[in-house]
Amino acid sequence: MRHPAPESKAERIARILEGEIRSGTLSDGAVLSSENSLVRRFEVSRSTVRKGLGILSSKGLIETKVGIGSFVTFGGDVIDSQAGWSLALADKGTRIGARILRIARMGMDLDAPDLPPGSDVLAVDRIRFREETGQALSLERARVPWREGFAPVLQAGLTEGSLSKTMAAQGLIPASGEEWANVLPALSASDAAVMSRREGEPMLRLRRQTRNAAGVVVEYVESLLDPELFALRMEF
Repeated sequence: MRHPAPESKAERIARILEGEIRSGTLSDGAVLSSENSLVRRFEVSRSTVRKGLGILSSKGLIETKVGIGSFVTFGGDVIDSQAGWSLALADKGTRIGARILRIARMGMDLDAPDLPPGSDVLAVDRIRFREETGQALSLERARVPWREGFAPVLQAGLTEGSLSKTMAAQGLIPASGEEWANVLPALSASDAAVMSRREGEPMLRLRRQTRNAAGVVVEYVESLLDPELFALRMEF
C-alpha cells in the first residue's frame, strides 16, 4: 500500500494560510504578514516561505504587488483576482456562475499600452453572473501574446478552466505589472447585451498589464465591474 508523500514545509505554510483566507481570518483588505514575519512564525527559511506563497498565488488566492498595490474591493473585503471575486461573492450568499464567451486566436483589438494593434494574441472573454437573474457582475477580456503552444486551447479549452495555468504551461509567469482604473460613463449596447444589463449604465473599468521577470508583456486584461458591488482601494 502506497502512502501519500509527506507534506513539505512550503505546502504546510500554504495550507495554513489558505485556511485563514477561506475562513475569513484574513479578510477586509488584510495584507499577508511580511516574509520576515512568516519566517519567524513558521520557523523556516525565506525561500521556503516564498515557495509557500507561490502555491497560494498559483491558486489565485493572493497576488503580490510591488510598490503601490491596487485592490478591487467588494463589501469592504479586498479581493485580488477573478477567483477571489467569485469566492467572496459566494461567501456573501450570492450564487455566482461563470461562462467563457470566447477563446480565439485573433489580432489585438484592445487599446493596450505595449501590445500593438493587430498583433497576434490568444483572446479569452468571460463573465461572472448572478445565477438567480443571469445579470453579469463582471466582464473580463484577456489578451495574451500568441504562442504556438496555445493551439490546442482553441479546441480543448483552458487548462483546468484557468487562464493563469494555461499561461504557466507555456512559461508565461507574471512578475510585475501596471493597473489602471476609471469609471466607464456608459455601457455600450453590445456589452449591455452580453451582461444582461441596461445600455448606458456606468461601470468600473480596470485595465491590467503584466510582465515577466525579463520585462516582456505576458498578459493584458480589461474588466468591467458592477460599481454597486465593487470599488477600488489603493494601499501605499
